[in-house]
Amino acid sequence: MDCRARSHDLVEVIENLGTPQLLVVGDLILDRYTWGDAERVSQEAPVILLRAQRREDRLGGAANVAHMIASLGGNVSTVGVTGKDSDAQKLRDLLLESGIHDSGVIGDPLRPTTVKERFIGQIEGRHAHQMLRVDHEVRHPIDTDLESELCDRLEMLIPDQDLILVSDYDKGVCTPRVMSFLIQCARKLGVPVIVDPCRTSDYEKYRYATAITPNRLEAQAATGQTITEPEVALKLAEQLQEQLDLNAAIITLDADGIAFVDQHHERQIIPTRKRQVYDITGAGDMVLAMIGLCLAGGCDYQKALGLANTAGGLEVERVGVAVLTRQEIIEDLKQHQPGPRKTLKVLPVQALLQEIRQHRQDNQKMVFTNGCFDLLHVGHITYLQEAAALGDYMVVAINSDSSVRQLKGEQRPVISQKDRAAMLAAMEVIDYVVIFDELTPHTLLEQLKPEILVKGGTYSVKEVVGREIVENYGGRVVVTGCTEGISTSDIIEQVKTENKNQVHPPHTLTAPHSESDTITPLPIRKPVSNRGGNPSDIP
Repeated sequence: MDCRARSHDLVEVIENLGTPQLLVVGDLILDRYTWGDAERVSQEAPVILLRAQRREDRLGGAANVAHMIASLGGNVSTVGVTGKDSDAQKLRDLLLESGIHDSGVIGDPLRPTTVKERFIGQIEGRHAHQMLRVDHEVRHPIDTDLESELCDRLEMLIPDQDLILVSDYDKGVCTPRVMSFLIQCARKLGVPVIVDPCRTSDYEKYRYATAITPNRLEAQAATGQTITEPEVALKLAEQLQEQLDLNAAIITLDADGIAFVDQHHERQIIPTRKRQVYDITGAGDMVLAMIGLCLAGGCDYQKALGLANTAGGLEVERVGVAVLTRQEIIEDLKQHQPGPRKTLKVLPVQALLQEIRQHRQDNQKMVFTNGCFDLLHVGHITYLQEAAALGDYMVVAINSDSSVRQLKGEQRPVISQKDRAAMLAAMEVIDYVVIFDELTPHTLLEQLKPEILVKGGTYSVKEVVGREIVENYGGRVVVTGCTEGISTSDIIEQVKTENKNQVHPPHTLTAPHSESDTITPLPIRKPVSNRGGNPSDIP
């Protein structure tokens, strides 16, 4: 999977998503907010005194996911359980006001509607922050009669869906029986099922879903392992994907982006842009809603996750659970969209450092690779394409003519450094090219500090030149595959051999103007094969 989706590509995607039909299944929650001024510490106890100013009810849990989809332009229905109380009526009213179909919602008189009540305080005009949350709920599973009724509603609604989202908050609705029925029914009809799981050590009930989207803590609870770095998240995602027979596993890593692994063994960390975080409430729901909307609209995972990162980032910049529109996401993408692609990609080190500083401000990771690249061939192109997919932008460092001569001998390079740089710069996957005179890239690595150093070929990671520098500051070293039987040296030797074996018959041209006036005979040769070579190679 190519992770290099740019802002203008994502703008085009979201502008053309259409109106897909989605079903959201899970725990329906009513979010209640009490806003006020946090004036002082109470005289009665060492607690903040909140002077309430207003109260607000919003959709939460699975209902919030549905609300977010509706706000983003999707057509959405819900399946879930509420109580039969005033909070249930308020939740249903909010669903209908938001244009969400509630024919799959069942009232249970034996359980209350789940309500999360948050108290939001503001001190001396500063940004408001959540001070306390009080939950009104029960968590025991719904009874077998309710399970049967939910399965009936699902059987009726699933055939009309483009995609199904499961939002499991562990409030008793997403039982193993309900999940098994939903996933089997959807698979028979070819409807994808994306699950945002609850925090549990047993994910068996999600087996055979299309994908799951646990956050860092949920993935750790499910695997019993700690995510200390993004690479570990990739391993856990791969473990979950294989164990549960999923098409894909997606682990959200807050500021570290999203770890993605699919059934074809594609593994990728999709980075996110740094944000001012005011409240993480609702960020996971927003990521799930955007992934679902994009996939339902025919988008691939790469672009869906890129848009989910953007939407989740906008969500944490707001207090409480908030919905977004497509236009808000488009405006954010355009605001951070890079200008027209640079025509000048071959840069000296100091100019390149300025470009890198801008990329790092946008939290983008550099892929760095180096080599002579004398006679660009298919092996180079394959490994450069693989390398580019590992990060956000790629820098290729090439040896100067003088350093190539020291490394390869006086007959090299075949092509000058200027022309080698120009050919590499013409490749779409390469963002910058820099020329260095040293025999090794050590000095460049110390200056540029790439997040990822890549080498193509049969090397082991320990054999990669500069590995110790990159690993010392926390970077990553990757070795890509190689194309068998292809190398610059082999191509040059092949050309020399073919030229040596050419047969040059002594044909002559004579066209005398008179008996005493002749033209000097000229030899005629067959065309010389020049695969991968330079015109100067032709004898």
